[in-house]
Amino acid sequence: MTELLERAIERVRALSPEAQDDMARVLLSLAGDDEPVFTLTPEEEASFANSRAQAARREFATDEQVRAIWAKHGL
Repeated sequence: MTELLERAIERVRALSPEAQDDMARVLLSLAGDDEPVFTLTPEEEASFANSRAQAARREFATDEQVRAIWAKHGL
């Protein structure tokens, strides 16, 4: 292991477990590991596929619908 990599790992050890996992995912990705960051449920996959199909058909929310969602969440 190089000195630079050892220094980086020492700094990452001081981070929270969640941040350490984030850094590990980045390093693994750069090293060619194809592990997905997120695993979607079948329901999430279906919802995402539906959203992509709607976008392909150029079916987007109206300005009024977007404002209603923002208002619902206090934005």
